Amino acid sequence: MSDGETVTVAHGSGTGKTREFLEESVLSRFGGDADGDLAVGLGALDDGAVHELGDRSVVVTTDSHVVSPLSFPGGDIGRLAVAGTVNDLAVMGATEPLALTCSLVVEAGTSVDLLEGILDSMEAACEEAGCAVTTGDTKVMGSGEIDGIVINTTGVGVVPRGEHVPDAGISPGDALVLSGPVGDHGITLLAEREGFDIDGDLESDVAPVNDAVAAALDAGTVTAMKDPTRGGLATALNEMVRKAGVGATVDETAIPVRDSVAAAGELLGIDPFDVANEGKVVFGVDAADADAVVEAIRTTQMGADAAVIGEVTEDNAGRVVLDTGFGRRYLSEPEGEQLPRIC
Repeated sequence: MSDGETVTVAHGSGTGKTREFLEESVLSRFGGDADGDLAVGLGALDDGAVHELGDRSVVVTTDSHVVSPLSFPGGDIGRLAVAGTVNDLAVMGATEPLALTCSLVVEAGTSVDLLEGILDSMEAACEEAGCAVTTGDTKVMGSGEIDGIVINTTGVGVVPRGEHVPDAGISPGDALVLSGPVGDHGITLLAEREGFDIDGDLESDVAPVNDAVAAALDAGTVTAMKDPTRGGLATALNEMVRKAGVGATVDETAIPVRDSVAAAGELLGIDPFDVANEGKVVFGVDAADADAVVEAIRTTQMGADAAVIGEVTEDNAGRVVLDTGFGRRYLSEPEGEQLPRIC
């Protein structure tokens, strides 16, 4: 970042501006994998780090959660905090979270009933994911010093040594599998925040997906996984192919999108492929196992609409080609931050 430049909302989008900031200002200081036990370090910009410890690999991830409004159809910031961290562990292969931390930053004047409701939601999400908060911290800021509540969670999980799954493991010939419909969280948040009365049920998909990931890993060879949060499906796919040095072709008609989300997205001018999901996973899968993996995911709570959506290719390295049924175009990641404070 140049002298005198200021941080913008786009720097938190999870897309190009975020990568620029991380590469220039963060990785230059902390990106060196100096410790010999690091299998996946900060420089990989994956969903978590992996430390090798004896015959095990310890997966660590952390995230700060901000959302407006704090409660929304399908969940609240508490459920979001637990699910987001559990899901980041899961897509690294750690489907049985060992523990979570929780740091609460609360604005003075916040309703105690609201805060306790959020903590109840966190408790329920932990039970759903099979984990617990084992340590944490609380800070209270003055009125107006922050906007409501910020929750930071860190998650720790363990897998057998070398059995973690990176987001860059895809290779030509692999199938691309999506665990369910995209766009639910981002579109729901925008409609709720702006008070739009849109026909059709809109509800965030926020949920732990460790059961779906475990089912996929048991059913076949999973080569890569990604949690399509900020920047949505488009950003997740572009990150995967860019890191792996391959291309991908995706069938638009195969990507599940709920009718209500598609209609709301069209009305609001927001592409469901570009907005955050909080209960979905993108998988790279050995093509021979793709059908078995899809069927396994479909047996889980959030995976009923799982589908093969495309394949990894040798050509168009670093690009995702979207086959619309009428022609082809590149599926590019969104620029800037379309929907601030959604995850």
